[in-house]
Amino acid sequence: MVFSSAFFIMAFLPIFLVLYFVTPFRFKSAVILAGSYFFYAWWRVDYLALLILVTGWSYFVGHKIYAAQMREDAKASKRFCAIGVIGNLSVLLYFKYFNFFVDSVSLTFFNGEPLSPLFGQVILPIGISFYVFQAISYVVDVARKDAPPATNLFDFAAFIALFPQLIAGPVLRYKDLADQFVEREHSWEKFGEGSRMFMLGLAKKVLIADSVAPIADTIFSVDMPTFSESWLCITAYTIQLYFDFSGYSDMAIGLGLMLGFHFIRNFQFPYISRSITEFWRRWHLSLSAWLRDYLYIPLGGNRIGVTRTYVNLFLTMFLGGLWHGANWTFAIWGAWHGILLGIERWCGVSSTRDRSILYLPLTLVCVMIGWVFFRAENVPSAFAMLSGMVGMHGFGMTDIVAWQVTRFSLAMLVVSIVIVYLEPYLSQSGSKPTKGDTFVSPEFISIRHGLLVSSVGVLSLIKLTADNDSPFLYFQF
Repeated sequence: MVFSSAFFIMAFLPIFLVLYFVTPFRFKSAVILAGSYFFYAWWRVDYLALLILVTGWSYFVGHKIYAAQMREDAKASKRFCAIGVIGNLSVLLYFKYFNFFVDSVSLTFFNGEPLSPLFGQVILPIGISFYVFQAISYVVDVARKDAPPATNLFDFAAFIALFPQLIAGPVLRYKDLADQFVEREHSWEKFGEGSRMFMLGLAKKVLIADSVAPIADTIFSVDMPTFSESWLCITAYTIQLYFDFSGYSDMAIGLGLMLGFHFIRNFQFPYISRSITEFWRRWHLSLSAWLRDYLYIPLGGNRIGVTRTYVNLFLTMFLGGLWHGANWTFAIWGAWHGILLGIERWCGVSSTRDRSILYLPLTLVCVMIGWVFFRAENVPSAFAMLSGMVGMHGFGMTDIVAWQVTRFSLAMLVVSIVIVYLEPYLSQSGSKPTKGDTFVSPEFISIRHGLLVSSVGVLSLIKLTADNDSPFLYFQF
């Protein structure tokens, strides 16, 4: 089940919300848990057991750590923390990387002879990258005494399985939501704001990302794309990925608000960045913070000398790339960003301070080169696209591509590019309720904005119904 489906919007969500709001507060976590398990089981019932296993394991280990802390047994606390992290990581490594390992062994030692008949193919459970990371952060936070151990199993299980962010994030941390499970506010204002964010996120996904996706899909299927095809393709994918993922994040944050939760913001206009350092302060903020706090800093961060700092930075991005998927393309993507971050650190680049606007297109090109590897099915395909971007396969658009690229998709691509660079200003609309010298009431702005969002939401639903299928890109990660 996905947010951008008629069943979720027309059936699951209304029924869930009615049950949630008629239930007393002390039982709301149980309703969230039941709804989230139903939401996940809609994909495959058997893999729900894996989610329950990770939840129970982390809850058990968290209390073991706390018990050791009460005995002031630091060694036992560290030992249980290591056991908890290794146990959760083992689940992720097996389900996400076993096939990758077998295929790599096959290519290295058996000339690509398939080994799957011997070992079988492991199915990748959806959302496993996100809920395992959340479970690991809980175990580590309890060990660090940054968060108390969960005292209510239903609250903790609801946190791990919270359906608004279960499948594709944002990556949440228990210490940020623990108090909200104990007490949170429900109001029409929060519900309305959550509904607005949900509809805008749906519009990002359905009206923009899905409209430009055919351009990227068509040209990525070409063996040797030309210069114009390659740049059109990667521009479309750059837009598609941002509006798809930020749209999902907005929908998740909106659903959280409707339930009274405050989730952290996951995107902050990343394509206006003037450095890769700034880009990672704006893109997938929850993952960036997780990698910093649970990987970069434990590796030593910048505290163990200059050389080790660069190594830690590279390893963090390399492993962050592999987290996205079991493919060498993701490893190269992570390594690419690790190298760029290292270069910027060596050059003394921190963020936007004293950097000309000319750095914006340079940063964007570096990001787009990375997206080539992020999207390509394999390394040769990525290099074929990069070769096309420098004109090695010609410059014009071939007939086989031209007839498949529609005017509608091109028009939506242009519109979406404009939106990307107007978005920082549009997000501030309504902060100054004046029109010339005449005061405009906040109520009028609210009504006007509400009508606009409602219209966009209706258009999204119409297109969604017509398309009938609108999967999110990050479900595969």
